[in-house]
Amino acid sequence: MNYQGYIIYRERLRRNWSQAGLCKGICAVSYLSKIETGKAEPSEDVLRLLLNRLELHIEPEIELEATELANKCWNLLFDGRHDQLSELLKSKDIEYYRATPLWLDLTLLSSKSPLDTALESCMDKRQLALQRILQGQETEAVRLMPCAYTYLMLGISDYKVGNYSSSIDALQTAYDLASMEGRVRIMLNAKLFLGNAYGNQQYIPNMDRHYQIGRRLAEDLQDQRALHYIGYNTASSWIEIGRYEDAYTWFSKQETHTLMSLHKLAICCEKTGRFEEALAALDRAETMNDEEINMNLALQLLRLVRYRLEHSDYLTHDEYGSLLLDCFTRMQKELPSGYAIFHLPWVLEWYKATRQYKKVCDLLEEFPKKIV
Repeated sequence: MNYQGYIIYRERLRRNWSQAGLCKGICAVSYLSKIETGKAEPSEDVLRLLLNRLELHIEPEIELEATELANKCWNLLFDGRHDQLSELLKSKDIEYYRATPLWLDLTLLSSKSPLDTALESCMDKRQLALQRILQGQETEAVRLMPCAYTYLMLGISDYKVGNYSSSIDALQTAYDLASMEGRVRIMLNAKLFLGNAYGNQQYIPNMDRHYQIGRRLAEDLQDQRALHYIGYNTASSWIEIGRYEDAYTWFSKQETHTLMSLHKLAICCEKTGRFEEALAALDRAETMNDEEINMNLALQLLRLVRYRLEHSDYLTHDEYGSLLLDCFTRMQKELPSGYAIFHLPWVLEWYKATRQYKKVCDLLEEFPKKIV
């Protein structure tokens, strides 16, 4: 369907106007009906008159401006420059372009949720691919528009649910395509998630290999956030494989902390006997907000560490087990799989201490590539 026919139809209904009332003095009712259903392309004069009556403006200058803005935004998206894209769209009134077909592009590019499915009949393949990503259908997005960006989004989606093998395949394809297209930030993001995927499986040499390339790209781009991200995830992986002193060295040297980095620091201190420092880190973390996870769940995770510090016999306390298992269940439901994997050793420790060996076996089957 022609988008402008669609918008005429929707705006007419919103105003509760009849077709005869809208098109009086402009065109025949039958012609308007065909325009609204996509069976006829309106002439420029008829289109302009209908839109003007609906107080929707379609001047050539507006169309040109919308076209230039949409092209710039698509380039930023495909280059992986999401911060610049967000800032650019924040400075624009998207509804100003509502009468132009480019409104679809701009709304999709600025939205965090999919558009009304009724609009899909008006979308081209590129628009529909982005709609599918917003709907969580990344595989279909790749089919519609196979490019570095869609493969990256597919890889990230698979990573978040723990499908690491398919995630790695998609992320490597994203990196290869981005390198051919010169899209450096897509290359960086692909390497970050490749490192994450291998890190969550405790394949540390592969994690280091991808992070090393990611670090070089981040340095060239002067991306301090990506460099910190690599350091944080590397140190978190060290905790998982028992390199607590190395992890402590990294977390303790950070000048600024998030709630979750203080959580990791407290665990490092717990494992290396620095109990007072661990409690101090928890005290600081409990006063902070964190956008990374639900605050209630974050406080539960901090409470778990505090419980172990304050009760050397924590494995004999049902209260600890209830808190631990509730946290673990919530992480599995609410967060990317890496959170649950990180906390898996404590859950296995609890089940073994309480002789629930069937549950130990079930977890080891659920996380077969996790070395415990």
